Amino acid sequence: MEIKGKTKIRCDLKRHLSPRTVGTIMRSLPLEGHAHYLGKNIAYFETSVDSGSERSTKDFKKGDIAFLSSAGSICFFIEDVTSGKLMTPIGKMLENTDALKNIKSGDVFYFYEETA
Repeated sequence: MEIKGKTKIRCDLKRHLSPRTVGTIMRSLPLEGHAHYLGKNIAYFETSVDSGSERSTKDFKKGDIAFLSSAGSICFFIEDVTSGKLMTPIGKMLENTDALKNIKSGDVFYFYEETA
């Protein structure tokens, strides 16, 4: 993932967490959207991905990535969170999670698959 003009954060989507949802997102890449916050500890961007809930939970750790099916949003957890909404876990950020603390509304997330 890239926050355009600012930084890159390596992410790992994990099919075993939610096979249907991760498959749908992978087929939809690349995805791009404006950054928003849900409270102080969840950064997200809206997508056109349409996938129902799968293995949903409310408890997430710093660095987790989840899909909020009701809004089609991909969410990135800046700190450990118990969310008010059920979300589908889809992966992890592998590095530089604190960079998300510096994004501003209007910054652009670019979520893509890196090829070797």
